Amino acid sequence: MVTKIPFSRPFVSGHEQEYVLDAIAQKDLTGDGPYSRLVIKRLKEITESRSILLTPSATHGLEMVALALNIRAGDEVIMSSFNFVSCANAFVLRGAKIVFVDIRPDTLNIDETLIEAAISAKTRAIVVMHYGGVACAMDEIMDIALRRNIYVVEDAAHCISAYYKGKHLGTIGHFGVISFHSTKNIHCGEGGALLINDKQFVERLEIIREKGTNRQQLIDGKVDRYTWVDIGSSYLMSELNAAYLYGQLHGLELLTKNRLDNWQLYYNLLNIDGVELPTVLDDIRPNAHIFYIKLADGSVRDKLIEYLEKHGIKSVFHYIPLHSSTAGKEFGTFVGQDDYTTNESERLLRLPLYFGFEGVRYVCATIESFFQ
Repeated sequence: MVTKIPFSRPFVSGHEQEYVLDAIAQKDLTGDGPYSRLVIKRLKEITESRSILLTPSATHGLEMVALALNIRAGDEVIMSSFNFVSCANAFVLRGAKIVFVDIRPDTLNIDETLIEAAISAKTRAIVVMHYGGVACAMDEIMDIALRRNIYVVEDAAHCISAYYKGKHLGTIGHFGVISFHSTKNIHCGEGGALLINDKQFVERLEIIREKGTNRQQLIDGKVDRYTWVDIGSSYLMSELNAAYLYGQLHGLELLTKNRLDNWQLYYNLLNIDGVELPTVLDDIRPNAHIFYIKLADGSVRDKLIEYLEKHGIKSVFHYIPLHSSTAGKEFGTFVGQDDYTTNESERLLRLPLYFGFEGVRYVCATIESFFQ
């Protein structure tokens, strides 16, 4: 049967074409133009971050952080295994070994109580991924990091307009990245932002982003010549992407409210035997990036995916644990017991959720009919 309800649909605010055409008319689509500056200004208002650099993707932002921290062979970086590959790749590219620890079963985020036991003399960073825009236990994680003199990198790829105790995700650790990939709440096809929360790294990251040159310092009038001064690469978002993203930002509040309303409707209607719902925690303000359910096991999940497909509904699972992958076994190691990472990943199912989606009741009724 042809799918009638897609899993996701990229958001369109209606302002994108106006700004993209204007950017084209200005005949200069290189990075850091007027639309890049407008996007950064708006993102600073939303996140209250002091320093933001636009990047071609959140992945590139993580790679920049690895460069700024001088990650090298022999270093270790701690993260959860239920994670996107970019979290690991950015540091493996610099020669680091990835140390995986288990997740919490309620949020599917890294289990903060297991981090300290995974720290060694080689540990340089803790990378935390806020799954679905739901925050990790950042107070506890930052306390560990500050006591042990370790950097914290927030993978806040899912997290535009998501908060922890009033702080936007990505602004609590030393660094944070946000994604604007087309699968995210707002997007520009491919894009990202690096939030620099430790001011000692601002200047070096500007250099790394500009191919290792002091171009930004020249623009700011701090130097009188443009030259190669450090390692780096080309990490600028194009002006065309920035113009599209600026149009998206005009609809952020409306989008977030609509997604949250649909998330809550799912939560209210899926009180069904056999379905485990996401956990709602205090002090966390999510952005409804994902609505998932958990089933008894992987077999039930796969049967439900097939059943929903037959009824015109596209649903998908998510990450295969990194430590079980070919590269994960080569470049990382799992410390402690895998009590939840594999089990939770095998029974998780993500349901359709996007702006303007009107099929929540149909999806829930179909799931109910499956269990009946």
